[in-house]
Amino acid sequence: MPGSRPTVRTERLWADIMQLAAFTEPDRPYTRRAFTEVYQAGRRWLAARMQEAGLAVRVDAGGNLIGRWEGTEPGRSPLMLGSHTDTVLDGGRFDGVAGVLGALEAVRALREAGVRLRHPVEVVDFLAEEPSDYGPSCIGSLALTGGLAPEMLAEVNPAGETLAEGIRRMGGEPRSLSAPLRRPGDVAAYVELHIEQGPVLEQRGVPIGLVTAIASMEWHSVTLEGQPGHAGTTPMELRRDALAAAAEVILAVERTGRELATGGHCVATTGRLLIEPNNVNVVPGKAELTVDVRSHDPRRLAQAWADIRTAIEGISQTRGVRWTSRCLGRAEGAAADPQVMEALEVAAHELGYPVLHLASGAGHDAMHLARIAPMGMLFIPCRGGLSHCPEEWSSPDDVARGTQVLAVALQYLDRILP
Repeated sequence: MPGSRPTVRTERLWADIMQLAAFTEPDRPYTRRAFTEVYQAGRRWLAARMQEAGLAVRVDAGGNLIGRWEGTEPGRSPLMLGSHTDTVLDGGRFDGVAGVLGALEAVRALREAGVRLRHPVEVVDFLAEEPSDYGPSCIGSLALTGGLAPEMLAEVNPAGETLAEGIRRMGGEPRSLSAPLRRPGDVAAYVELHIEQGPVLEQRGVPIGLVTAIASMEWHSVTLEGQPGHAGTTPMELRRDALAAAAEVILAVERTGRELATGGHCVATTGRLLIEPNNVNVVPGKAELTVDVRSHDPRRLAQAWADIRTAIEGISQTRGVRWTSRCLGRAEGAAADPQVMEALEVAAHELGYPVLHLASGAGHDAMHLARIAPMGMLFIPCRGGLSHCPEEWSSPDDVARGTQVLAVALQYLDRILP
């Protein structure tokens, strides 16, 4: 690949990651929930780092923090890089962060090598990729691409603040979100660096994963209502135990995922369980649980939820409980763009890094960007496949390798894209 090769400074990138990790709720590392003061403090630090790197910084109407490096040919659509800096409760230091700070370091490396690109480059910290206190996730990327429906903006957090008010507090303008902030053609390509959040790359000893597709997914809330009763005086044969029914449902969810994973991709998970009245000496009268189903095949995804519903109906009849469900959300999967994948693969091979093609079972902002732009993702290993926990870890060399691929791929994309 002709031209100056950018060189990523591993120590600088690692120092940035550790500095951003310090913006956390002090008693719950690493917790930096979107919309909180600690999240805003982290963003102020990030904006300053972007400005130090020579980027023009702004917050768009969706609350996304954007740093822009202008290209040499005015009028060209930007090459967009990014991810997110918010975390789950008790999360990690690398999920999302590696993509945002890796993108910033890639731009710094290009600038320091004297490289000028025809296209502008935008480094984006998308607002609230993780599930928020208002309910929705991927708020910033949905806002950017026109997927943030009015009813989502009206969702309320536990403090009574609407999502629209929260976006405004982050510097956005929710009144401008009735239409997409970017449309097809407005972004030349979108590339996201991310930790794998799984064990495959580490187990196979491969430093770079090229994402072929992101799974479709949906989330449901299931409520089971029986009859509370005294634990000592309610005979076993007369009980309508909502928790016992929920236990069977949880196993049915797991069984469905296992059965449909045979011959294809499918996972099904119960991630949350609430019990009422939740007392030691009371037969539970109500249980509410969540079901998360994912597949790269939309038909298999639909079959999974249909099978789970059938199982719940049978369990409810047998145990004498009533059940209801509501859909909490759906996200359509996305395939990576072949041209962007080629750019990433060419860059990795030029740098001497083996690659592995794999699909993502986790959702990412990239799946929404695929609505408006050619999309690509690259994964780097994370120790033990652990993520969404304080033990989440990628080595300095792993993060730097992914960032180096990103920087070189940008040069390739700049040449081949209009």
